[in-house]
Amino acid sequence: MGLVSGSHDPLPAVSAVPHRLRLLLAVLAGVIAVVGLLVALSLPSTENTVVAYGPVDQIAIAGLGLVLAAGVLALGRSRVDADGHGIHVRNLLVHHRLPWTAVRAVRFERTSAWGSLALENGDEISLHALQAADGERTVRAVEDLRALHAAARANDPVRPPLLYDD
Repeated sequence: MGLVSGSHDPLPAVSAVPHRLRLLLAVLAGVIAVVGLLVALSLPSTENTVVAYGPVDQIAIAGLGLVLAAGVLALGRSRVDADGHGIHVRNLLVHHRLPWTAVRAVRFERTSAWGSLALENGDEISLHALQAADGERTVRAVEDLRALHAAARANDPVRPPLLYDD
């Protein structure tokens, strides 16, 4: 039995996170947490003529180390999720949910540290989840995003050329 005309498998959804950055941040957060705990544990033996440290100070230093470690881990929260309907970008503090009709192109220049979306209104959104350091993983994600974009925009009407279009 043959395939029915017009039926095709939709392109799979794409998700990307900065793998190497997350690994680096996890190691750094671990070091910060361990140093905070070691400093907290060494406080009772550290006394001078002005200040004597107690259990409250130990807890505060350990807590500060854990809060700093959590803050470092939060730097790696960047993520890109896309499907046939649109793309959701989560950078450090900013989230964008866009339909493919708002996206002109998925970019990743050879000299860029991360990818970007060129929007129809002329704006650009950085994709911090697509890091150059992730190499082949990022290349596959960019190609998959471009395929989703092309499939979603395949039926768009052809725009007339501009008067001074290059």
